Amino acid sequence: MRRCLACGATHPSTERLTCPACGAEPLRVDGFVSFAPALAHGGGGFDAAYFSELADLEGANFWFRARNEIVLWALEHYGKGFRNLLEIGCGTGFVLRGIADRFSRSKLHGSEIFTAGLGFAARRLPHVDFMQMDARDIPYRDEFDVIGAFDVVEHIEQDVQVLAQVRDALKPGGIFLLTVPQHAWLWSAADDYAHHVRRYARADLHAKIESAGLRVIRSTSFVSFLLPAMLVARLARRKTRLEEFDAGKELKISPWMNRTFFQLMMAELALIRRGVDLPAGGSRLVVARRAA
Repeated sequence: MRRCLACGATHPSTERLTCPACGAEPLRVDGFVSFAPALAHGGGGFDAAYFSELADLEGANFWFRARNEIVLWALEHYGKGFRNLLEIGCGTGFVLRGIADRFSRSKLHGSEIFTAGLGFAARRLPHVDFMQMDARDIPYRDEFDVIGAFDVVEHIEQDVQVLAQVRDALKPGGIFLLTVPQHAWLWSAADDYAHHVRRYARADLHAKIESAGLRVIRSTSFVSFLLPAMLVARLARRKTRLEEFDAGKELKISPWMNRTFFQLMMAELALIRRGVDLPAGGSRLVVARRAA
C-alpha cells in the first residue's frame, strides 16, 4: 500500500500516484518522483559530491565487493522467493546492481534522499523504480517483502524513527537487511568525512531494532579478520583533521592488497554461511523479521 504523506491515507501502490483521498501528488525533481523535495539537493547526513568518486571506485574496491557478496548471501538465505525489494539509501546503485543480476525476476525499488545519487543509479539500472525519499517518512505501508539499508542509518540522527518506518513498510513476515559500521572505539576522521552520526554497539543496535517491532534473527560482525589492521590505521589517523583526510587513499589500495583483503572477507563469509556469528569487526550485518 502507498501512504499519502499529506493526509496519511493509504491506497494500492498499483494505482496512480495521486492520493484518492486528498488529491495530493508528489512532485518530480531532476526526473525522479520526489517524496521529500526540500531535501533532494541537500538532505544532510552525507555530501552528495561524493557520489561521483564512489561511482568510479566502489566497483574495484574489496570492501564494496565483499559487502555485496555478504548481502547477496543473506538475501538468498533469509529472503527466499521474495517478489519485491526496496533499498533505502541506494546511492549509486552498486548494491542494487548486484541484486538485479542475481534476482532478475524480482521487482526492485531504490530510494535516495539525494537526486545526485539517483542519477548514477538510474544509469546503471534503467529498469529499476527509483524515487527520492526521506527514510524518516516512508510513503508505503505493508508493501515490501524485503527492505535493505546498507551503511545508511548511521548517517541519520533519528535512526529509531527510520527503523519504525521500515517495520511499517514491510509486509507481515517481511525481512529487513541492515549493515552498519561498528565499535565506537574505531571512530576516526574517516567517520567524520563520511558524515557518520555513530558507530554501533551490538546490544544498542539490537535494542533499537526490537523496539521498532522487528525481531532479530541473525546478527554477525564482518571485516573481522582485518580488524587489527583497521584499528592500527584508525589510531594512526586519530589526530588527522577532517580537511587533511584523503578518502581516495582509503579506497585506492594496491592490487595485491585489494585481492588479499577480498579473500580474507570471503573467508569470513564462509564462516558466516556455516552459522558462525563473528563477535567483533568493523561492520555488522543484521537480519530482522517483521512479525506475521
